[in-house]
Amino acid sequence: MIKYLIEKEFKYLFRNPFLPKIIVVFPIMIMLVFPWAANMEIKNINISIIDHDHSSYSQRLVHKIEASSYFILSDISNSNDEAMKSIESGKSDIILEIEPGFEKNLIREGVAHIMLSANAVNSTKGILGNVYLVGIMQDYASELRGEWMQSSGKNILPTINLVTQNRFNPHLDYKVFMVPALMVILLTMLCGFLPALNIVGEKEKGTIEQMNVSPVGKFAFIISKLIPYWIIGFFVLNVCLGLAVILYGLTPAGNLLTVYFFSVIYILVVSGLGLVISNHSTTLQQAMFVMFFFMIIMILMSGLFTPVSSMPQWAQNITIFNPLKYFIQVMRMVYLKGSSISQLTTQFVALTSFALFFNIWAVISYRKSS
Repeated sequence: MIKYLIEKEFKYLFRNPFLPKIIVVFPIMIMLVFPWAANMEIKNINISIIDHDHSSYSQRLVHKIEASSYFILSDISNSNDEAMKSIESGKSDIILEIEPGFEKNLIREGVAHIMLSANAVNSTKGILGNVYLVGIMQDYASELRGEWMQSSGKNILPTINLVTQNRFNPHLDYKVFMVPALMVILLTMLCGFLPALNIVGEKEKGTIEQMNVSPVGKFAFIISKLIPYWIIGFFVLNVCLGLAVILYGLTPAGNLLTVYFFSVIYILVVSGLGLVISNHSTTLQQAMFVMFFFMIIMILMSGLFTPVSSMPQWAQNITIFNPLKYFIQVMRMVYLKGSSISQLTTQFVALTSFALFFNIWAVISYRKSS
């Protein structure tokens, strides 16, 4: 019986000219575009420089900032008022003002003042821009200090050189961090939205009545709805895994079977949630709105862009009930750290609990008249 129900689901799916295309095109477009757009690295910060000193030291500092990949010199202003106009017009993000006598003060007193003014409308850009500039100036000061000590003939004091080693993502490539999480988002959207629209679509067309008067049990009916989207989820996952290798050279540091193992559970979680929403909805619009509502909350509170640990405590408590958070943790830990199933027991227990909860609810909430 289940065999024929699954066959019916695939025929229903492929008779729709739009759904097969979106299943193929949507993952490709997301994997091609989104890792480049969803990037928290701030570059191309426009900076306006006011150089009151016009000395070799100040010019050297300006050239050092220009050489940085983080900054674009938008203009060299003559006054602070002129630089503020470029901030207000959106041409600049940060103002660097070098005091008069910059070189003289450095040579005579060893201290010189520089004023940084950042446009904090975009607070992330303003904060990181300041951090980048401070780092450049600290490096500049270290260079000058080394040159002075050599030219003065003084013994160079013992120094400690720190060599930074970045574990798991040595080149600090943000795409390596985002691509595994984007695979989870794709599975969530396709395997969540499609089941959510399935049963309610049959309600609107009236075909659900034929199932209601058939001898098909509630459990068999729900299983026949889950299996096609489970297969679709694996197809989408394989497409994403292949694109990750081809486009970004990204392969899991751990066992690929761990990814498939957790994917089996997670697809059941989001498909079960979609079927629950579909059972309780009466129109396609209602199902889409409710699913979209839950999807937005799940994505924003999953740790996709910002770490869960940086959220307020009340928000961290809410994320305990977010299955998306656990699967993103799994994908990142397997891809970046090479974690095994034994190291992911918390995520396994959480996802298994969600899968049982939503699918049992889907069976119970399906109202079948005999």
